[in-house]
Amino acid sequence: MDSSARSATRLRERLGSAVFARVAGPEGPENRARIHGTPGPRWFGPDRPIRTVHGDASMFIGGLRALLLQSLHPLAMAAVAAHSGYLGDPWGRLQRTSTFLAVTTYGTAEHAQQAVDRVRAVHSHVHGTTLSGEAYEAADPHLLGWVHVAEVDSFLLAHQRYGAEPLDAAGYDGYVRDMARVAEALGIADPPRDTKELDAQLAAYRCELRPTKEAREAARFILLHPPLPWAARAPYAVLAANSVATLPRSARTSLRLPQLPPVAEACVTPTGRALTAVIRWAMTPPRPPA
Repeated sequence: MDSSARSATRLRERLGSAVFARVAGPEGPENRARIHGTPGPRWFGPDRPIRTVHGDASMFIGGLRALLLQSLHPLAMAAVAAHSGYLGDPWGRLQRTSTFLAVTTYGTAEHAQQAVDRVRAVHSHVHGTTLSGEAYEAADPHLLGWVHVAEVDSFLLAHQRYGAEPLDAAGYDGYVRDMARVAEALGIADPPRDTKELDAQLAAYRCELRPTKEAREAARFILLHPPLPWAARAPYAVLAANSVATLPRSARTSLRLPQLPPVAEACVTPTGRALTAVIRWAMTPPRPPA
């Protein structure tokens, strides 16, 4: 291996380790070994679309989009603002979410069910009222349904636009169906099982969505004030800009997010594709020499 190849390998290892540490947390290596190394049946086999989507760097953009979109339901946002601790520990919340996705996607059926049971136990204690006096419960199947469809739509759309190997229509229907397996385990009634049903359920929730002070504060925190070192803020800004660009126009207006001119917006997607390609490269272990 020549010096340029060694330098590239070291750069890849540093970048990959830094990204993995942020997303997976201090227990990431141990969790990864347990998730992938424990023998036993899985909810999803290696050929399932959920593994293709959740294993791609497009999830970074899809995850940010999901948070922004989910915030537009006032009851969901009130629960997050009062109980999630996202302002005080945003990385902890991200790491818990990413671990849940990894366990349910790749882990054994036993570990996946244990992860679901832990989430349901947490949800059972989350309840309260909004500033306008509306009651909410995190375990409410209808409210969980909104969180689910916003997440599925965001991950799917991000993979369509930024994924290394976008799926065909049948593949994305399969992804929605795979995610329905997780949704049912979480207590969500009748989750969508194909993209047509996903679009219909998103439309059905539209009349319940409205911007709140908490939602706009969350958007400003997510997009403008992430707790990141300066070196990471430029690439994060690219991810954030692409997550905003994929939102429906009504959502951008509700959250008071800037509407870019057409020429500027046309430049956003190529930068997002370039950055996700770099993240994908950094997080893919290099092939051992022949």
